[in-house]
Amino acid sequence: MSKTIEPDLHEPSAGISRPGNPRKEWKHPSDHRMRGFILDNRAALGTLAVFVVMMTVFMIANPTVFTTWYLYSSVLTTLPVALFVVVPLVFVVTCGEIDLSFPATMGFASWVFALVVQAGYDPFLGIAAAIATGTLLGFLVGSLVVYGGLSSLIATLGMNFLLRGLIQIINEGRSTALTSLADSWAYKIFSSQLYGIPVQIFWAIGFVVLSALLYNRHRFGAQVKVVGDNPDSAQQMGIDVKRVRVKVFVFVGIGAAIAGTFSVMINFTWWPTAGDGYLLPVLASVFVGGTPTWGGVGTVVGGAIGAVTVSFIQTGVVAAGLSGFYVQFFNGLIIILSLLGHKWNQARYR
Repeated sequence: MSKTIEPDLHEPSAGISRPGNPRKEWKHPSDHRMRGFILDNRAALGTLAVFVVMMTVFMIANPTVFTTWYLYSSVLTTLPVALFVVVPLVFVVTCGEIDLSFPATMGFASWVFALVVQAGYDPFLGIAAAIATGTLLGFLVGSLVVYGGLSSLIATLGMNFLLRGLIQIINEGRSTALTSLADSWAYKIFSSQLYGIPVQIFWAIGFVVLSALLYNRHRFGAQVKVVGDNPDSAQQMGIDVKRVRVKVFVFVGIGAAIAGTFSVMINFTWWPTAGDGYLLPVLASVFVGGTPTWGGVGTVVGGAIGAVTVSFIQTGVVAAGLSGFYVQFFNGLIIILSLLGHKWNQARYR
């Protein structure tokens, strides 16, 4: 091919359109703002599409129920509890690990909160004690995995049984009623209603936004992705891999403590089984949201949308007129369809 047709690649201006040249400058698809946004958020947008389709089906099945605010108010009351755990788990999975101890951490930290409030102290002090407890437990779990060289799957599952057993042994299955919370400022700030909307959803949204910024715009989020993608390369880049891995478990401990505390303030009661029912729905939310299991990539916003999707499944199935026996079936159906969609998309955003 002659030089009159083929541009000289050695020239700085090669491939760039000149005045009078009808050819346009080539741009990568991600250089276009809208197309780049879609490419960068494909996993989250795919999860959102699944949620929209699911809600459309539920709306058609029973429009009377799904146009009533009480349905959404009930979901928004308990949804924040899941969001406070789903978001930190995205960091853990991105780092190439898994944490199955968060249900017991929720129960243990909320138990500390209940003990402080029952003793007559200010609930704000109880919240601080619960977060400190969650931080300590997260550090303990992370140290077992990172410095003890244990598998995160087995170690965290063992810690879940150990902590839950310790709670049951000490309390012997007894619950703790905290009716005094209703008159406290902590309840009014964190768990009351504002114009009919549960206040805790605003705190959860704030937590999701800050975590998304931490994941996408902060050095810590970048380190988590690099460690999950290739720990050896991260080590050569000067990243303290062990410290980063411990930090993600600490973050889960903090999120679980906040979730447990909100759960107690919603119900005015601490139960020895607090947190037990969140294991599978929370894990499902992370993977439905588009965070794959191999590490290195993930999406906080997608995880949050996944939590919303999973939260509406049970309510939607029952409200649509089906019996509760269908709930697990639709749980599995939505999860499998979401994962198939992400699998089809993996090669593009991996």
